[in-house]
Amino acid sequence: MRLTLPPSAPGMRIGLYGGSFDPAHPGHRHVSVAALRRLRLDRVWWLVSPGNPLKDRSRLAPLDQRCAEARAVADHPRIAVTGFEAALKVRFTVQTLRYLKRRRPGVRFVWIMGADSLATFHRWKGAAEIARLMPIAVIDRPGWTLTPLSSRAAHRFAEARLPEEQATALASRPAPAWVFLHGPRSHLSSTAIRAERRGGRPRT
Repeated sequence: MRLTLPPSAPGMRIGLYGGSFDPAHPGHRHVSVAALRRLRLDRVWWLVSPGNPLKDRSRLAPLDQRCAEARAVADHPRIAVTGFEAALKVRFTVQTLRYLKRRRPGVRFVWIMGADSLATFHRWKGAAEIARLMPIAVIDRPGWTLTPLSSRAAHRFAEARLPEEQATALASRPAPAWVFLHGPRSHLSSTAIRAERRGGRPRT
């Protein structure tokens, strides 16, 4: 995988949506289209990771395969799929975000995560630094509407939370700044899809 970033220009508002995408599914697209609209972003980049350090990577599909599937699912002129993290040889999100801030200093990046990720955000390597590097948009997920808002990270950065009606201003706000976006939610799950492909049931 070559270390080639999607195109951008100074002043652009770009959402970064990271994950293993194993596999990508319409729920990922739903989140991205919602972020484009609600945050008034110019682009969303899907950062297909070599693997999540907090998860078992032994059964992860090859990166090239995951990127190809992601591009087929995204099928949107303003969503770009990239696996550049593998060439960058990073293990943690904070390393990726540092790199992007250095390489594209004029771009207004926003980190996008699901509400389930906010619940465990305090366990991420460099979580506090991530919150200081760029604004964060948290997208509601089924079963995760209330728990994440009482999480350690939500409490720590409570004063940096924007009202949802100000979501369009998020990309222009200095970090730390974050917003929790409610709205139509997708029940699709990569875990469930993998289990279905194997002919079994998803683990709970």
